[in-house]
Amino acid sequence: MLSALKRLCRNQAERWLFQLRGPEPGEVCLNRRRVFIVPTRAGMAFAFLLLTLFIGAVNYNLGLGFALSFFTGACGVVDMVLTAKNLARLHLAPGRARPVFAGEAALFELHLINRTRLDRFAIWLDFIGAGAPRHVADVPAAGRTALLISAPTSARGWMAAPRVRLVTRFPLGLFRAWSYWMPDVKVLVYPCPEADAAPLPVSGGARANGAGPAGQDDFAGIRSYQAGDPMRHLAWRQIARFDPALGGHLMTKQFESGAAAELSLDFGALPANLGLEARLSRMTRWVLEAERRGLPYAFRLGRHRFAPARGDAHRAACLQALALHGPAGARA
Repeated sequence: MLSALKRLCRNQAERWLFQLRGPEPGEVCLNRRRVFIVPTRAGMAFAFLLLTLFIGAVNYNLGLGFALSFFTGACGVVDMVLTAKNLARLHLAPGRARPVFAGEAALFELHLINRTRLDRFAIWLDFIGAGAPRHVADVPAAGRTALLISAPTSARGWMAAPRVRLVTRFPLGLFRAWSYWMPDVKVLVYPCPEADAAPLPVSGGARANGAGPAGQDDFAGIRSYQAGDPMRHLAWRQIARFDPALGGHLMTKQFESGAAAELSLDFGALPANLGLEARLSRMTRWVLEAERRGLPYAFRLGRHRFAPARGDAHRAACLQALALHGPAGARA
């Protein structure tokens, strides 16, 4: 309870201090008001050493001590300015984020754009909550750098990118400058496929191995052997071409009659005793399995009615419908 209250207070303080009001669309420029800077531990030790040197010069009236004190202090001020300038006027833009399955790490592409004549070095960045920043980037003058930053996923639906923190201690490490950015990018999280799903609901006298009782002479091609393929469909001529010393490779014949069998993935036909997420996971596994076997399949889920097809576009449409089905997908 105390930790949750502390985290809430910290988030509210950051919102007020850093003016964080939600995702920032488009390209963002880190102006000087968005860059904050504080001394590091090394910087505090440096200030203590500088103060000691100055007091010694005053007590003993050492001209060389005064010169060394002022020169060292000027180096500290220059380091503070250069550390702040390493982040200031840096442009940030979100990139693409490919869909993933629940439980996998989502990869967000982020672009750092430098439109000045000043090279930027050792900029560390990561999502808030990931601990110490894991990614470092150098951005050349009038150039840009792209990074892929990962974030864990747990639930299906749309997942917005967390807040990004950028940190730099360049060049001397006496000061730490940082800024925050809320990129306007999100990734679609598909349901996690069921590990041990039931067999595909193939009907019409066909089998899920790609062969049916009719039209077995309609040869469609050769594919890799899969568990359950009948022995009489093995392509011995193609198998003989592989060197047994390298482990060989089993190939099997594929027929159009079985591949054109009626395969319907109907969410409403699943057992009612399964929970919503379990049924979505099973449908996800069936979609992937049908695509792997090269079987055209119809898809029915709520208002979505897709005719039998296969391919990347059909697969993406089915998985997106599964990810956004119900209240959980709408809230994500």
